[in-house]
Formats: sequence, C-alpha cells, structure tokens
Amino acid sequence: MSASGAVDRLAPWACDPRSARGRRLHEPAATPRTEHERDRDRIVHSNSFRRLVYKTQVFVNHEGDLFRTRLTHSLEVAQLGRSMARQLHLNEELVEAIALAHDLGHTPFGHAGQDAVQECMREHGGFEHNLQSLRVVDALEIRYPDFDGLNLTFETREGILKHCSRRNAERLERREPGGPARRFLDRSQPSLEAQLVDLADEMAYNAHDIDDGVRAGLLTTAQLEQVPLFVRHRDAVLDAHPALAAQPGRRLLLETLRQMLSAQIGDLVATTSAAVAALAPADADAVRAAPPLAGYSAALRAQIDELKRFLFGSLYRHPQVMQNTERARTVVAELFAAYAAAPAEMPADYAGAADLMRAVADYIAGMTDRYALREHQRLTGRTLFAV
Repeated sequence: MSASGAVDRLAPWACDPRSARGRRLHEPAATPRTEHERDRDRIVHSNSFRRLVYKTQVFVNHEGDLFRTRLTHSLEVAQLGRSMARQLHLNEELVEAIALAHDLGHTPFGHAGQDAVQECMREHGGFEHNLQSLRVVDALEIRYPDFDGLNLTFETREGILKHCSRRNAERLERREPGGPARRFLDRSQPSLEAQLVDLADEMAYNAHDIDDGVRAGLLTTAQLEQVPLFVRHRDAVLDAHPALAAQPGRRLLLETLRQMLSAQIGDLVATTSAAVAALAPADADAVRAAPPLAGYSAALRAQIDELKRFLFGSLYRHPQVMQNTERARTVVAELFAAYAAAPAEMPADYAGAADLMRAVADYIAGMTDRYALREHQRLTGRTLFAV
C-alpha cells in the first residue's frame, strides 16, 4: 500500500503523519515517505539498533544461538503491533517505529545490567532504560551533519518514553516544554499507537520467554500445567491435532504459543475497538486526554497477569538464571568502577565529557553482551562467563 493510501485509511483518532507535531529541528519533508516512515528508517539504520542483535533478553548472549535477543524481540513487537494497528486503522509506520526503538536504551545483560547501572548511578542522577532509549535517539546517535541524535518526530519520541520518574519528567519538561515528558506530569496518556506498542511488547515477551525457557530446559510441561492460559490453548491444539501429543519436538508448544498470540490479538483488538467506539475521540489529542483505551478484556487481563507471575517465579528467578544474573551485575558494576577510575580507557568523546558518570553510563548502556565481557576481561583480568 502506498503512503498516501495508508494515510487515507486512518481512523480519526489515529496519529496522522500529515498533522504530526514535528521534529525538534525542522527538516524539509521527505516525500513520498511519511514522517513516521522516515523515523522508522532512521532507527533501522542506526548503530544502536544493530547492537540489539547481541543484547540479552533473559539468557546471556553466549548461551545459545536460538534464544531471543533485543533485536529479535523488537522485530516481534513490531510485527504484532502492525498487525493490530492495521485492524484498528491506526498509523502502522508509527507503531513500527516505536516498536523498533523501544529497547535502544537497554544495557547489556538485560535487566541484570540495568539494575547494576541504576545502582552505580544512584548518586549521579539515576538511570532509567526508557529514558535512555529517548537519550539515544535524541543525542547519542551521531550520524547527521546538522544535529546529534536522529531528530525523530514527537509522536515516535512520545512512544519511546514509556515510563519516566517525576524527577526526570520535570527535568525534561524544563528543557523541552510540552515535550514527551509532559504526560508524566499532567497524567495524560500517549497516543493509541504508543499504547498498542506497550501491550505488544508484553504480549511478545510473555510468549517468547515460555519458548526460550522450555528450549533452555528451565521450564517443563508439568510446570506449564499451572498456567490456565497456556493449558486452554494447548488443549485446543490437541483437540484439533491429537497426533501432536505423541510427536517429539516442538510443534505442540509452538502451535500453542501461536494460538495464544492470535487469541490475545483478537481480544485486544475487540476490547480496544469497543473502548474507542464508546468514547469516539475526535482526534489523537482527544485520545491523550482520555483514560487508557488500548487493553484486554478483564478476564484475559487476569490470565495474562497470572502468566507473568508464573514466569517471574519459575523462569526469571530460576537458580541458573539468577546465577548468571549475579555474574552479569558484577561485570557491569566492575566495568563502571574501572571507567570511572580511569576514563581514558573509554573512547575520547566519552572520556572528555563534562558529566563523567553519565558518560560512563552511556558507554556501558551502549555495549553488547559480548563486548562488555571482553572489556571486563581486559580491564580486570577476570573471566566470569565462559564464552
């Protein structure tokens, strides 16, 4: 579908690229692309996006070639988001741009690395990975002759900043009045496209963490019997394909996860459609002034929350995962201490920054898992992971 055709089919409450709030630094239009297609393309060509291929979701990068990374996760979120956006007549290119950029600020080693950087930055302004993603696209990507960052549109930046503490929101608002942090101060909502990506993110990682957990041998079929959402779809698959019960391999699991995702998409689209129809917002700004409109039915929301509790207890807190988590925290904390004590060990543009602690956080947050491990070994002489 052409850009003009895609725009013409947008619902009134979608973010119309023809009325986008614009970029912080004005640029001429890039026809025939829409402004949000242009955002997506800039994200895909960025260094930070390419690094996601070697950044962890749950498993450290060297543990296997088939486990999800931040890159594959972002692609899955984009696919789910676009599928739902098309059914809801929302801006697919904006959904895709937000989805592809939402994890750009994540540290190496997933949440373990994030927790370690947060602790190191506790007395130096803190660290939030959503805010870091915005920092990446606003300042840290160096590609263009006229500006730092990617100079993305307000709508994409609004969706990237999914969470933000009040302290940081106030700081951002002073720097950019009416910018993407304003909603954390006035308690308004982001666009419906941003709300959709938030839910697609959750949908994707719940499904692929089950898949990766089983592949790693950390989750068993018996454990998954505790999860009603999984069992309901597994039983439906067996009713339709009884021979799968006796087959070795992963077909039963993968078909169950596929049907789980399909059912969640159907429920979310129907529930969101009903909420939007009841309110009938005049435009995207009316969506921002309303309560959250994207969501699941109450019954499915309860089942998804139950699944998340199961994954937290059985996978994310599994002894093997926790062992690697502690090692990863040690790697990041020792890297931080080493660079803070000897800034010259970093590239010159980081070593000479006015705010050294923030520069150290930026440098580490941009690392892949394997680069962080190599740097840690170089600086400390220790090997905490067998690579």
